[in-house]
Amino acid sequence: MRIFVIDDHPLMREAVVMLIRRLHTKASIIELDRLAGIGPAVEQHGLPDVICLDLKLPDTHGVSGVREMRHQFPEVPIVVLSAAPAQDYQELSLEAGADIYIEKSAGATEISKVLKTFLDDGADSEGGTEPEKLSKRQKQLLVMLDKGMSNRDIAAELQISEHTVKVHLWRLFRRLNVKSRSQASHLARTQGLL
Repeated sequence: MRIFVIDDHPLMREAVVMLIRRLHTKASIIELDRLAGIGPAVEQHGLPDVICLDLKLPDTHGVSGVREMRHQFPEVPIVVLSAAPAQDYQELSLEAGADIYIEKSAGATEISKVLKTFLDDGADSEGGTEPEKLSKRQKQLLVMLDKGMSNRDIAAELQISEHTVKVHLWRLFRRLNVKSRSQASHLARTQGLL
């Protein structure tokens, strides 16, 4: 697994790399301090499996880096790790193509939980929507989505953070090959997954 960590702050970049190494000891981690290094990094190491991206880089403005990464790597998960408050950039980042937005102030434990979900994604990425192919958690989420529960309600019910709910939903949507809660519910009903 190749993980690109793009952050121009050396200490923060090293901290993210350390967290990833704890979670996935065999991962190949490529550290970059700006987007301009992406081309040479891909040539040297191959395509990324996950991109951890800071918003404020010397060669980006706002969510331009997210848009550029999504354009270059349409299938690669993009995890935005930013010092900017979620209310300022979360929606913009998700609209630009990020899979999740995490504030750096969330702390190592929360960031690790979210990263772990993305790093473990390959473990259950076979296609198919048969009930036996979905995890217990994914089946739980489908029932909750069908009830119209919000991320906040789901987080409270499962006693996990909203960040973790978002990551679980992202994985569920990828597994089902859908783009929204309503599509997931519709597919679940028509395929007998509920």
